[in-house]
Amino acid sequence: MINQPSKGSKPLEGLTQRRIEIMDTTLRDGEQTSGVSFLPSEKLQIAKLLLDELKVDRIEVASARVSEGELEGVQKITQWASQKGYLERVEVLGFVDTPASVNWLLEAGAKVMNLLTKGSLNHLTHQLKKTQEEHFEDIRKSIQHARENQINVNVYLEDWSNGMRNSQEYTLSLIEFLTKQPVQRIMLPDTLGLLSPEEVKEYFQLIIPKFPDAHFDFHAHNDYDLSVANVMEAVLHGVSGIHTTINGLGERAGNAPLESVIAVIKDFTELEIGVQEQKIFRVSKLVEQFSGQHIPANKPVVGENVFTQTAGIHADGDNKKNLYFNDLMPERFGRQRKYALGKTSGKANILKNLEELGISLEKEELARVTQRIIELGDKKERVTTEDLPYIISDVLQNNSISKNISIEGYHMTHSKGLKPTVQLRMRIHEKTYDASATGDGQYDSFMRALRKIYKSMGRELPKLTDYHVSIPPGGKTDAFVETVITWEYGKIFKTKGLDPDQTVAAMMATEKMLNIIESINYNPKQEESTYYGNEYRAAAG
Repeated sequence: MINQPSKGSKPLEGLTQRRIEIMDTTLRDGEQTSGVSFLPSEKLQIAKLLLDELKVDRIEVASARVSEGELEGVQKITQWASQKGYLERVEVLGFVDTPASVNWLLEAGAKVMNLLTKGSLNHLTHQLKKTQEEHFEDIRKSIQHARENQINVNVYLEDWSNGMRNSQEYTLSLIEFLTKQPVQRIMLPDTLGLLSPEEVKEYFQLIIPKFPDAHFDFHAHNDYDLSVANVMEAVLHGVSGIHTTINGLGERAGNAPLESVIAVIKDFTELEIGVQEQKIFRVSKLVEQFSGQHIPANKPVVGENVFTQTAGIHADGDNKKNLYFNDLMPERFGRQRKYALGKTSGKANILKNLEELGISLEKEELARVTQRIIELGDKKERVTTEDLPYIISDVLQNNSISKNISIEGYHMTHSKGLKPTVQLRMRIHEKTYDASATGDGQYDSFMRALRKIYKSMGRELPKLTDYHVSIPPGGKTDAFVETVITWEYGKIFKTKGLDPDQTVAAMMATEKMLNIIESINYNPKQEESTYYGNEYRAAAG
């Protein structure tokens, strides 16, 4: 584990061992993600998970005066938080609008207001159109009114990053003014996500020594994909609190993602945080469902692929002293390492998955399964662990059947208003047969063409008595389809086919059936028997 910052990023003296507060604003700033709106009941569930499960220090749950739904959501949260003793950890964004925001907080049952002030001269001059003195006096009155109503106050400096770039004298004078007011925290947002890590370092090296007794929070946005890097510089150079959102939700490119912030602080600093990282993944997935915002598969910590080894050489290295592990162990976040199956898989990947399923194969069987996975991997994005039992069953059944008959080629058409058509070419004992047919569906067309071929040979096909289609549990849109067909041909037996395409899977099951009836001599006086897996089991022996 790296416990020292890199060269050129040396922290201020005495700041390397202290506790960092995590304030999560998924329910306020995260809800500003385009298309995201949490129901009051969803807000309550997320708030419970953030405070009770993840154990973040504080949560920001809403903006004052937004809507009746927002009021209801905050009331649900404050009622629950009051019973749990968490009320001082629930915060609401308020405005310099005495007494409106304070009255809204009182109705909502909230006890902490995060007051939004103008942190840059540009915002003050062109948006608020007030003088510095007027704005400071309005801020003083808002804070005073809140405190008179037993509401604690933190203060946001909106557009602080631009203020430090373009109007430092104004921005520093606002901070100095606030240090003399009864506020708990001064919160410095990179509102437009425009800062570089070097600027974050520079600004906090200026501010922290100048105001040593103040508690500063840093609120990063991710417009340049630098939010986590900027958080790293902020905590190393004196910030006491960090604002995050689950899955990095937020306006435009989002906010600093809680999951990455926690990992970085734990692994690259000696700073203390109270968040229970093993609960991160389950909370992340719930927020994904409530928000409707899909987590990218390659998103650090919580993405589907980030703890999945794809290349066989990596699985082999993991078997040999964990050569491809780093400090981001999946178990830390309530997850497990997986080994993807597909065309780049090797035997090591497959062995890892077989171990998980408690299955062992002979050397020759493993080689055949590996080859089948490579073939199937060319047809779909990923072969999953859930697919593996289906593939093994398919391979073992194939191994037990002599392949004297094969489907050499086919062409299918399926058009609206027209019957499906199949052109089919079969190889039967080294001889090739062609036929075409139309039917009520693609598989029906295939069977009609097949019957033509067998009729030309003076032979009959078994009777199809049952047709069952399934996909592996948890299968997605590119899942394999397993088709199990039951046949009657003097005896009852079943064959399986496996493919991403349902019709092709049924055709493969039919091909197996043709080879079985070709190679097995049935005695019609025997009792009913079933072919399944790699045996043809007759009740009479």
